[in-house]
Amino acid sequence: MRKLIIAMCAILATVGLNAQAAGSDEWIQLFNGKDLEGWTPKFTGFPLGVNHLNTFRVEDGLFKVSYKNWSDFRNEFGHIFYEQPFSHYRLRVEYRFTGEQVTNGPAWALRNNGIMLHSQSPESMTLEQEFPASIEAQMLGGNGSDARPTANVCSPGTHYVMDDELITVHCTNSVSETYHGDQWVMMELVVRGSESIRHLVNGNTVFEYARVQLDPSDPDAQRLIEAGASVSVDRGYISVQAESHPLEIRTLELLPLDP
Repeated sequence: MRKLIIAMCAILATVGLNAQAAGSDEWIQLFNGKDLEGWTPKFTGFPLGVNHLNTFRVEDGLFKVSYKNWSDFRNEFGHIFYEQPFSHYRLRVEYRFTGEQVTNGPAWALRNNGIMLHSQSPESMTLEQEFPASIEAQMLGGNGSDARPTANVCSPGTHYVMDDELITVHCTNSVSETYHGDQWVMMELVVRGSESIRHLVNGNTVFEYARVQLDPSDPDAQRLIEAGASVSVDRGYISVQAESHPLEIRTLELLPLDP
């Protein structure tokens, strides 16, 4: 039933998105192709603004998560945040995994990264915090043999609603294909505040959900709620993860949508 619903959504999404994009020239280039202007890194155990071991970098016109300078991984999870929050938008991310995972990277992080949406601000993260309270559009590459769909949803410090059910498990797979090797993949995210979030891979809708909300049982979310944050999340920052496997991005652009 769920696959049927997603298939129907894909047809409607294609019509709607094409109409939306027609004649539009208001795309914001979040990555300028030259440097990391407008982006701020935060690594577990390091102060805001420290780009640990120059992990986030620009080379050959590509936005990279690089582990060239790392000897091993000790849970220094990284995120790099765009400078302003958004609520209603369409985001395009064209990415590929390359090379080998850094030594001692967790097994689950092999060819694994993500785009964090509706995130708390980087300034509100604690020094030792591993992941911002946010919703993750997971980028997952094939391992050469097993099925590993991409554009899955993970939810550090949050829950969300799908098919009228509150989803509290940490990660849920999409219905996308598996993309083995170092091929480029286009992931698009259509975000409409708290109303809906849709994930598309190479033009096909693979996941749809709504009503992102802070998880009152999560310590990081608790701290935000105690500081006055609303449990319902309808906007936030966008960040790119660094979870121990090299990644390259060549398209990173955003089209604001009317509420």
